[in-house]
Amino acid sequence: MKHYGLVCVSLMLALCVCLPLSAQPNAKSVETILIDNFDVPANQDFSWGVQASKSVYVNEEKNEVYPKMGYFAGIPNSLQVYREEGDPEAQVLGVQVKFQRKGNNWFEIYPQKKDESGEMKPYEVPFKGIVNQIDFWVWGANYLYYLDVLVRDANGRVHVLSAANLNFYGWKNVVVRIPSWIPQRSRLRSGPKTMNFVGFRIRTDPKEYVDDFMIYFDQLRYASNTLSNVYDGFKLQDTDFSKASGGTN
Repeated sequence: MKHYGLVCVSLMLALCVCLPLSAQPNAKSVETILIDNFDVPANQDFSWGVQASKSVYVNEEKNEVYPKMGYFAGIPNSLQVYREEGDPEAQVLGVQVKFQRKGNNWFEIYPQKKDESGEMKPYEVPFKGIVNQIDFWVWGANYLYYLDVLVRDANGRVHVLSAANLNFYGWKNVVVRIPSWIPQRSRLRSGPKTMNFVGFRIRTDPKEYVDDFMIYFDQLRYASNTLSNVYDGFKLQDTDFSKASGGTN
């Protein structure tokens, strides 16, 4: 009987110790962060640009200058259920491209923003926290083209991540995992603080047709551990010492 009582007391003490521990906040907070849903371009602090390799088709007399980019009404069927009354018209980002000949052709879709002089320049979207994956919808035209995602790590190096083969029709949800070996945070105060989204690159198969190709994007977002860079006193890393006195007092 005494032995049974000791066991009960031990269990109660163990519960008392464990309960406060289980109530502690989790060090990980995975959030889904939207980069662009393309519905209201005016709400973004950046726009989208496109550029292509040298053999892109251009005929200014016929007003055929490629690549062409625009916003068009549309949405993947799987996302319709998330629409609510009062939402703006659903739009997607679309690009049409045409090349003069088969070969190793490519084009890139990237964020852009005006600099201080008013000139439009490529803009890299900074990620928040430590990114686990990038998630988006892409519309394929069943061409043997290859889609890559470009990111710049915290050390300044650009990585090309294979995303999808575009030989399918219609919408497809694409998830790109971020390898753990890509540096996403720099320990240097003078260097980049985060990994950045650079853009998309689409490459043609050398034997595939290049006379007329279209692609659309929707719901570009990413999943990230947003608490990974938060530690006790993390705000002190941005302290401005410009008004601090130098030398000894």
